[in-house]
Amino acid sequence: MTENRNMILAIALSLAVLLGWQYFVAGPQLEKAQVAQQAAEQKAGQTTTTAPTGGTAASGSAAEGTAPTVGTNTTAAFVSREEALARSPRVAIDTPELTGSISLAGARIDDLSLKLYRDTIEPNSPLVKLLNPFGTNHAYYAEFGFMAPAGAGVKLPGADTLWTAPEGARLTPSTPVTLTWDNGAGFVFTREISVDSHAMFTVKDSVANTSATAATVYPYGLVTRYGTPQVPGAWVLHEGLLGVFGDEGLTETTYKDLKDSEGVKPGPVTSGWLGITDKYWATALIPEGGVSFQPRFSWALAGDVDTYQANYLRDPLEVPAGGTAATETRLFAGAKTVARVDAYERDLGIVKFDRMIDWGWFYWITKPMFLLIDYLYNLVGNFGIAILLVTLIVKAIFFPLANKSYASMTKMKLLQPAMADIKAKYPDDKVKQQQETMELYKREKINPLAGCLPILVQIPVFFSLYKVLYVTIEMRHAPFFGWIHDLSAADPTTIFNLFGLIPWMPPQFLMLGIWPIIMGITMFVQMKLNPAPPDPTQAMLFTWMPIVFTFMMASFPAGLVIYWSWNNLLSILQQSLIMKKHGVKIELFDNLKTTFARKPKAG
Repeated sequence: MTENRNMILAIALSLAVLLGWQYFVAGPQLEKAQVAQQAAEQKAGQTTTTAPTGGTAASGSAAEGTAPTVGTNTTAAFVSREEALARSPRVAIDTPELTGSISLAGARIDDLSLKLYRDTIEPNSPLVKLLNPFGTNHAYYAEFGFMAPAGAGVKLPGADTLWTAPEGARLTPSTPVTLTWDNGAGFVFTREISVDSHAMFTVKDSVANTSATAATVYPYGLVTRYGTPQVPGAWVLHEGLLGVFGDEGLTETTYKDLKDSEGVKPGPVTSGWLGITDKYWATALIPEGGVSFQPRFSWALAGDVDTYQANYLRDPLEVPAGGTAATETRLFAGAKTVARVDAYERDLGIVKFDRMIDWGWFYWITKPMFLLIDYLYNLVGNFGIAILLVTLIVKAIFFPLANKSYASMTKMKLLQPAMADIKAKYPDDKVKQQQETMELYKREKINPLAGCLPILVQIPVFFSLYKVLYVTIEMRHAPFFGWIHDLSAADPTTIFNLFGLIPWMPPQFLMLGIWPIIMGITMFVQMKLNPAPPDPTQAMLFTWMPIVFTFMMASFPAGLVIYWSWNNLLSILQQSLIMKKHGVKIELFDNLKTTFARKPKAG
């Protein structure tokens, strides 16, 4: 029995380390990041420092195998978003999910907001802004263009080139936009941009050569981001640059790692994609398949602003005299909804595009967990109820294992008198006690570690649900009932202001809501179904563990706390029924009485 308790204690303490990291490290980091992000948004329209004068300075060449990277000139001040948008003529973007504009200066896609998502749960809060125009201190945009071999003498469109669009042009799912630019030396560049009803743009570039000389150009695409976003740095989620490069598979680089390195430049590939991802949104380039391209992640300083870029450079495109050549790429810019990302992977043949959502190392359990929850949500219309139903399904799947485990634990309670006799018979021989105890287990066909199985089964389920709640946008701002308006956020109530009755908001570490308290109570009751361990230290740890977990879980997503509470309640009912079936006394009330009874004074 002692070995069994030690194993359970070891597992519980391991889980406590996991929860403690989230509560004391990741949680405060997330809160700090959110505050910093709000401050950055408030300063977005203010002049704060300096920026390059142009959009993208040509740093690198086609011969070097790199696309243009950000420049470092610092002669112009950052301006507000509104002023930056007004600097050049624009073509409006209007789809069911997106609103924004394309800058005709450089033909950049640099103004994009998400119609279906707002900054907070308040219905009138601002739309989430994904892309921002060059010139602001938080510029974030996609750009496409061409490079030429050194000394080629071909005038190419650049970051400041003013493209021409038809009068009244408007990009919608049913109306593509065609931009043109004539270099005045026999080359006409045409760019057709289309967009679907969701978040995928298609950019088709063609070059018409009316001169008498053939030319070679290198198509490129890039996503550039000014400033380091405030991210929590949680181990459970990647935010930064990422891509899938042929057989190399997924490559992830954090902002810090990229800044500390000289960049990431894998070998040329013929399939894949690359871009920049946030927790819920992403911007990714998907070059046309079958043609080799050189991907790269890079970092540079624009004045005193860290600037990050994901870019690619395609193999040369030959434009014959009197002929035309064309290339195509796609740009994903939007919310990382699971169904849509999976559909793009399936329908467009984008290799491992679903890895854009950070399912983690346990992809094989995390994604199926989400798909099950999402399926139930479509049936019942509430993610909270779907989580409760998933808990029932998991309990049903592992019922035979849990039933066997609880039955074994129950049998061990019946053997307590025999185990006490062994200790009395060999009071000074621990080895003999151990041998006789194991023989007793063998005769009675009892596995002393069986009691650990319910906990071991629960850990991967707990982690996968935590991951689902933390990384999937479907859970963002998903309500339950009552005061839980966002299952992906912590319970907003706290006992320290009497759940809102006192007009005072306590500090974060005192935010102890109703659901964490319910979880703590159910955990405490479940542990009190069993007699207290004979070892005083273990008994003390088991008594205080529910209290510690209550405070730890207070900062976790409410959906996870609801799952844990519901799971504890089901476990209490299951264990009680099994104990009753085997004729073992349910010692809950006796144990509670012993716990809260006044201890006699020594002496």
